[in-house]
Amino acid sequence: MGRFNRATGTERSVTPAFRPAIVTMPANITVPGLLTVLAMLLFILPLGLRAQSGGRLSGNFQVDVQSYKTDSLIGAPRVDEKLLSNSYANLRYDWGKFSAGLRYEGYLNTLQGFDSKYDGIGIPYLFADYQAEDLGFTVGSFYEQFGSGLLLRAWEDKALGVDNSINGVRVRSTPMPGLRITGLIGRQRHFFGLGEGLVRAIDGEVTLNELIKSLNDKATRLTFGGSFVSKYQKDSDPIYKLPENVGAWAPRLQLNSGGFQLMVEYAGKINDPSADNNFIYKPGEALLLNATYSGSGIGINLTAKRVDNMSFRSDRAENLNKLMINYLPPISKNQIYSLMNLYPYSSQPNGEMGMQAEVMYQVKRGSKIGGKYGTQISLNFSAVNTIERLPVNDTTPVGTNGTMGYTSSFFKLGPDKLLRDFNIEISRKLSQKFKLITSYQYLVYNQLLLEGKGETVKAHVAVADITWKPSEEHAIRMELQGLWTRQDKGNWAMAMLEYSISPHWFFAVIDQWNYGNPDPDKRVHYLYGSMAYARDANRIMISYGKQREGILCVGGVCRNVPAMNGLTMTITSSF
Repeated sequence: MGRFNRATGTERSVTPAFRPAIVTMPANITVPGLLTVLAMLLFILPLGLRAQSGGRLSGNFQVDVQSYKTDSLIGAPRVDEKLLSNSYANLRYDWGKFSAGLRYEGYLNTLQGFDSKYDGIGIPYLFADYQAEDLGFTVGSFYEQFGSGLLLRAWEDKALGVDNSINGVRVRSTPMPGLRITGLIGRQRHFFGLGEGLVRAIDGEVTLNELIKSLNDKATRLTFGGSFVSKYQKDSDPIYKLPENVGAWAPRLQLNSGGFQLMVEYAGKINDPSADNNFIYKPGEALLLNATYSGSGIGINLTAKRVDNMSFRSDRAENLNKLMINYLPPISKNQIYSLMNLYPYSSQPNGEMGMQAEVMYQVKRGSKIGGKYGTQISLNFSAVNTIERLPVNDTTPVGTNGTMGYTSSFFKLGPDKLLRDFNIEISRKLSQKFKLITSYQYLVYNQLLLEGKGETVKAHVAVADITWKPSEEHAIRMELQGLWTRQDKGNWAMAMLEYSISPHWFFAVIDQWNYGNPDPDKRVHYLYGSMAYARDANRIMISYGKQREGILCVGGVCRNVPAMNGLTMTITSSF
């Protein structure tokens, strides 16, 4: 079945996980490229016929189709084709320690909100992987992450249009218990081709409890790790002398003891002038600290982060989500309700400093507050500022291109608030058939600095989420949401009614109403309906209605979602 995406007011399909290490090929498949694909198919398919002898052939398929109507009232643009589609199909064969596979992708033409450079069809992935007990290798494209991703994270998210897989060679080794080493070299995917820059990286991790036998049975576990990542890109800039080899490093530590866990990672990078930082020569750095505790009925999570000039791409001229080598984890709550996610926060690679604290408490059953079935209470607070930026000298303004840019004290906050986000959520099962979730959010969001428009938005949001299960097969869920603000587009209200008949049917009707818009002509109802049918591993969903313009964020990475009025159909299948 699918999962309702409260952030966008639509239902988003959940595709079975299929993220192999894979090989990239350009979309305009040449004759040699086509022969390569055919050879791969001739290799994989006969193996599939031999699956009864121990191998396994698996895969999945997804197609998203949208039709569009021009709607000037909500800003839905004209789409000449009227109908657009994104589609994906994966094949994977596993046989003992060996695996191989490919992916087909077709964008005919690319859905609104995704980069039109994807237009076309092709097989951007081919891969072969072998893993023995102490040595493994991948040839082709692959996804990889070192530590928390401050230096390297190759990943994919179709909803965001992100896919920065690395095409090359990766070797993984475990020369002794407790010691793991990964090395790789390759280029990143860039639509249906490859980026210009060459990525080289190595990561090592030592778990003392595995390395030293006398510590094997100790409750406290200590792990040290370290990464080095470099990129090469030729300097062809007519104005600046740019470093062709840019190196970055990151030591890390993780401590586990009982219910306590501490993770610390620091990353440093030499000067890397790029379009992201206005071509300044200041080195970059980032620090991420996370501490968690879980005990009887309580969980506590504390996170602190400082980022300074830490954009890291394999092509210095690119922007948005293209060819990112690293990943900067967010320091704000991942909101699941649509109006709480109207102003989502995205990580700021050029500079941010902040903290997040979260406390979750399970009130005991049978108490006055806990009730018969218990009550869960969650408190979350995030605060993010800019970093301090001071001129390098009296004659050079902060951020001047071709210079060091600025100086910054590591422990000093900048003057501008980027985000203040306070949340409280109470979840309580009222009876065997009823469950209630209530949430409140107070938000301060610097729209001018984060989006380049507007002003600082101060908003209150309240949510009531009620679920009634009259039987095991039937469930009815209702959401009521309100957002109140004097800034930007003013007040919003949202109502949703969802009905599911397990395991096959799902129906939902949603209305978002911008009743407080300063422009009376734009006090629009965004009415949207959807239905889905699932059987075994096959699923089809059809939706129709209006979708507001906004920003979709997942894990601090965002993309703009244009306004839309039309029909959406999604079909998924796996085997």
